[in-house]
Order: sequence, then structure tokens, then C-alpha cells
Amino acid sequence: MPELWDAYDNHFNRINDITLVRGEPLPEGLYHLVSEIIVKHTDGTYLIMQRDFRKHYYGGKWELTAGGSVLKGENPLTGAIRELKEETGLIADDLKEIAKIAHDAHRTLYVEYLYITDCRKDSIVLQEGETVDYKWVDRNSLFEMNGDELASARAIKLIKELNI
Repeated sequence: MPELWDAYDNHFNRINDITLVRGEPLPEGLYHLVSEIIVKHTDGTYLIMQRDFRKHYYGGKWELTAGGSVLKGENPLTGAIRELKEETGLIADDLKEIAKIAHDAHRTLYVEYLYITDCRKDSIVLQEGETVDYKWVDRNSLFEMNGDELASARAIKLIKELNI
């Protein structure tokens, strides 16, 4: 069964009566919504996960966020909570929205969240087919990572700009 998404305009407004299907081209002027979560431990380290090497985009690279497409009928927060649990096993009790970013070239809208946790660091559960490894890194190590290692610099930019 195909993954279904609600359609949005570039101002994060949901468009009623239009359903998007993962893998099909997006109609002109429409966007799909993605929730991403930066996971920061109370000790100041950040969770990064290595994408499965079989992933079409950025296979083997490290990413600073858990997250993915918000499904039809979900709101960004509900999608973020679901994605965080699926990709890490963490059950969110307090996600803080920190940014909304429109990526016009990909017609993707990102809602960025911060999750601060005191979980056991060895309690992360990787999602089969999505990630193959994880580690907790301090701020300096994170900022030293480069484009050859990282899937995206968007979240690192937010950490620097918002000093989180």
C-alpha cells in the first residue's frame, strides 16, 4: 500500500481534498511535509544515526535528526512523535518546535523539533532499513563533521543559530 501524504502550500497551509502519493511527482505548487527531531541528551551530547547503506539518498551518511514524512491525517507533532519512536525507540514526552523551513527546490516543508532526554544512551533501537548505527557526540565533534560524513547540514545550522 502506498504511503499517502496531505498536500500543503509553501506557507505550511494544508490543502483540503488533495492527497499526495510517495514516489509520484508532486503537482506544481504543492509541497509535502516532513518532521525532523534533533535528540539532545541532558549531558549535552547529540544523537546521530547512520543511514542504511541501501538507502537511495545519502546511504551510509550520518544524520542528526530522526524524522520523515508526515502521513495523511497527521499533524507535524504527531508525525514527529511517530517517527521518533519508529527510528529510535524513544517515546517523546516533550518536543519543542524550533523552526519551520521551506525547501522550494524539493517542494518539501520541514518542521524541526528539539527533544531533550535523559534516556539510557544504550537504549536506542534502530529501524530496520532506515539506520544501521548510532552514536552520541559532543557539540565540538558534531561541528567538525563535514559534508562527506553528513546527510544534511540543516540541523547543525539550527544548533549553531539557536545555540541549542
